[in-house]
Amino acid sequence: MNLRDEEPRYVISIAARMLSVQTHTLRYYEKIGIIEPSRSKGNIRLYSERDIAHLRRVKTLMDDLGINLAGIEVILRMAERLSELQEHIDGLESELKRLRRQ
Repeated sequence: MNLRDEEPRYVISIAARMLSVQTHTLRYYEKIGIIEPSRSKGNIRLYSERDIAHLRRVKTLMDDLGINLAGIEVILRMAERLSELQEHIDGLESELKRLRRQ
């Protein structure tokens, strides 16, 4: 995803329609920490393309695989940690290649 995907652009009603969920579902997801939308100066929730993609993953895990919210939280944390570890490994491999060339 690029920087443009991070830009807050959808109000909660539009995000809910895009995801085929109710607005109270998105508010609940925010309350339990599944998503943290940006806020406008008027404190209106604004969702980015990245937020929408994240919520689509949550919805797929729930609807298609039958995973509950507690399980989803664990899966999302593990996926984030795996991504961090992969970045670390990539950095170490780059450093190793650099050292071998010297």
